[in-house]
Amino acid sequence: MGNSGWHNLESDEVLKKLDSSPIGLDDKDAARRLETYGPNELVETQRISPLKMFLRQFADLMVIILIIAAIISASIGFYHMFYEGKGITDEIFDTIVILIIVILNAVFGFVQEYKAEQAIQALKAMAAPTARAYRDGEAIQVPARELVPGDVIALATGDRVPADGRLIEAVNLNVDEASLTGESASVGKLTHSLKGDIFLGDRRNMVYSGTAIESGRGKAVIACTGMNTELGKIAGMVQELEEEPPLKARINRMAKQIGIIVVVAVVIVFAVGAFRGIDTVKMFLTAVSLAVAAIPEGLPAVVTISLALGVQRMVRRHALIRRLPAVETLGSATVICSDKTGTLTKGEMNIRTIQTDDAIFKVDGDGFTPEGKFYRGEEEIDPLKNETLKLLLKAGILCNDSDLVKKDNQWSIDGDTTEGTLLVAARRAKMDFDDCYKEERIGEIGFSSDRKRMTTIHQANPSKIAYSKGATESLLEISDRILEDGQVVPLHQEKKDSINRATEAMAMKGLRTLALAYRPLPDDLTDFSEEVVEKDLIFLGHVGMIDSPRSDAIKAIEECKKAGIHVVMITGDHKLTATAVAKEMGLIEEHIDHAVTGSELSKMSDQELDDRVEHTPVYARVSPADKLRIIDAWKEKGHIVAMTGDGVNDAPALKKADIGVAMGITGTDVSKESADMILTDDNFSSIVHAVEEGRSIYDNIRKFVLYLLSCNTGEVATMFIATLIFVDPRILPFFLPVQILWMNLVTDGLPALALGVDPADPNVMERKPRDPNEPPITRDMIAIMIAVGLIMAFGTLLIFHLEFSAGVGVDRARTMAFSTLVLFQMFFVFSARSPYIPLHKLGFLGNKKLILAVAVSILLQLMIIYVPPLQTAFSTSPLELIDWFWMILTASSVLIIMESFKTWRYRRRSAPT
Repeated sequence: MGNSGWHNLESDEVLKKLDSSPIGLDDKDAARRLETYGPNELVETQRISPLKMFLRQFADLMVIILIIAAIISASIGFYHMFYEGKGITDEIFDTIVILIIVILNAVFGFVQEYKAEQAIQALKAMAAPTARAYRDGEAIQVPARELVPGDVIALATGDRVPADGRLIEAVNLNVDEASLTGESASVGKLTHSLKGDIFLGDRRNMVYSGTAIESGRGKAVIACTGMNTELGKIAGMVQELEEEPPLKARINRMAKQIGIIVVVAVVIVFAVGAFRGIDTVKMFLTAVSLAVAAIPEGLPAVVTISLALGVQRMVRRHALIRRLPAVETLGSATVICSDKTGTLTKGEMNIRTIQTDDAIFKVDGDGFTPEGKFYRGEEEIDPLKNETLKLLLKAGILCNDSDLVKKDNQWSIDGDTTEGTLLVAARRAKMDFDDCYKEERIGEIGFSSDRKRMTTIHQANPSKIAYSKGATESLLEISDRILEDGQVVPLHQEKKDSINRATEAMAMKGLRTLALAYRPLPDDLTDFSEEVVEKDLIFLGHVGMIDSPRSDAIKAIEECKKAGIHVVMITGDHKLTATAVAKEMGLIEEHIDHAVTGSELSKMSDQELDDRVEHTPVYARVSPADKLRIIDAWKEKGHIVAMTGDGVNDAPALKKADIGVAMGITGTDVSKESADMILTDDNFSSIVHAVEEGRSIYDNIRKFVLYLLSCNTGEVATMFIATLIFVDPRILPFFLPVQILWMNLVTDGLPALALGVDPADPNVMERKPRDPNEPPITRDMIAIMIAVGLIMAFGTLLIFHLEFSAGVGVDRARTMAFSTLVLFQMFFVFSARSPYIPLHKLGFLGNKKLILAVAVSILLQLMIIYVPPLQTAFSTSPLELIDWFWMILTASSVLIIMESFKTWRYRRRSAPT
């Protein structure tokens, strides 16, 4: 049974349609329905075993290439071990390194994916374990999973609603639906039918699975159970959504490109060598060694390390990353869809305006702290000197069931936050609470959603007095007088109309309004019923309250604009409130559309939404399905979307978005399990810090790729050209397999990893987001790779030719060429710190880890040249000081050429136009 339309029916119609009655079902009927509809529980549609989840990590394309590289490297090593008797060789060590990297990445991926699967478990935890259902006319405890459509359940304060139901009885019933609808205020419930296809949060005659009874009591007939409930629908959407993150997609594309290039280059080198008559086995070993060196097996490690270090930095900036690629993904975000309450705003209602008959007062102050000031116009006033205002604040204190408490130096509201704001305002006015409480409460008429008001009766020695608060129109209906300048005067219809217009004006500004009134009662009155007490009231005025925007969030939105990121507010709150907050935060501008409601959105076709999505910064009263449509529309435009949320209703959108951001303080377990990142301070500005980190990390990954592939291009080009131009069989293969693998280990190891943790560009948040469809290797990168590769190849071959022509012997000439190519890469790594900004602008000492890594790599190279046992293993010869002078002079040319070009281009871009 679906959830649509139950709110449109009267309660007796619902009972008839469900073939039930106010006294519920009998046991036999319940058992039959349980077989028909199944248990009232959430069903997992796709659950894979942990073993299969772990093995699935090895299906990644980059991992497959690494495994192939490991097999090739191991083949060479075993050949040397078993056919040449060399023992454990460098190739075996390289194989071990590759396999360690593969296993570590598989473990990382498994942990991340396993955690993601816990979202459905968190949804299950929200379900109530038992419920009080009427069976055979008696209320008994029934396991919640055995509830069926047609069951009648009893609800009381503190209960968790076990299934979706239509209310047939409600007495002062208020339900906290924040986790499902996103609305922070509890919802007063009623029993009569509601017309039209209205927003979930406005279906006040319904209760929904997973929500909590805040106060009152009631009865409901179960309409939907299990996966047919609103909670079940969300669970279904969460399980269906599983999309590949952008970073993984780009790395896979890069792996394909690298794999193709490496295969082609290696085949050509092998074919040319074989054609030239070089020993086939030796040429094969050289070719596969070159393949191992050319494949960037360090790429996943650098990506993982860069992301992991980014995670550590993010924790210090109030963001907890649950999945490593999330850091980079948020860095490439072009859209941030954010919830309003508690993220863009403080999540704390504050009274900003108080209007009496004769004046309008402004109130300032942050949060629930009792410090604040009152103003009349621009002039600060003492609120206690205005009798009407003083009595209004007193009414707010006494007609109130909440408390303002201080714990651990933090002020908070114990009870309803709307009531609590009245206490905060009174504290800011320096009201004497003890004096007010001398008027002891002797009776009350509780709030009901039908009356929209609450009244308390107090003994004022010797007289009695009633204080009421509620909706403005509700109190005006039962008020016939008004307090004006301390005097009670008649309240005419014209004045009522004026007050209603003022209320509407407040609502247009996004303020939630609450009116207050009082009435002196006869001393001998003992009947405190609604009919006797709630009439002939004296109207005091009304207050306007709002959830104030965070000042740091306003600043963060400005930073997003500079960074070219769209910020969109998606909220379950009302349109007027959302629009007012959006204007105050700078989200709404004159040339773009204003807010769109969920009902308006439902009438739009997908094409209409696509056309409007980039010009609509605010969405109000939206459902979970609406959020998915909004995300899809942005994605259709080619954007990378980040979505924040804290409720159960946000879970599908958090998974659907490229990156989901949950709230750590107010967020539900479901939202946290569905998210990629959790904000520990629930602050929008922390997302902007994550964007900065993400951009920096992706920059570093690109620097690593540029360095690695440029060096690999140099190695392959050197081997390829040498195979073509040298005819002396003593020279070929130009580099021995063990030398190729050593070069791969020394240059692709520490220097590359140090490049992966390079400090961020200081202007990283002043540039627009990169194109999400931009290939992992850009044209500029390809041009640099080719240029650097040719410079390295030309310089290396020149050194070899000059030395070999001088008659120094093949081993010595090869050692010089070998060392020259290593030095080329050590110099180039400094230029690779930025493809655009010159090194002197970045600062040579800006990355001390890189300097240390280069020093260690050069020391290792010196060891294989000057330590006798290593000389034999690597076929090297000791070099003289003059040799190092020529090698350093030649190798430094790549740094000089690249930095000269970058300086010229930097000055050209910076020059005024």
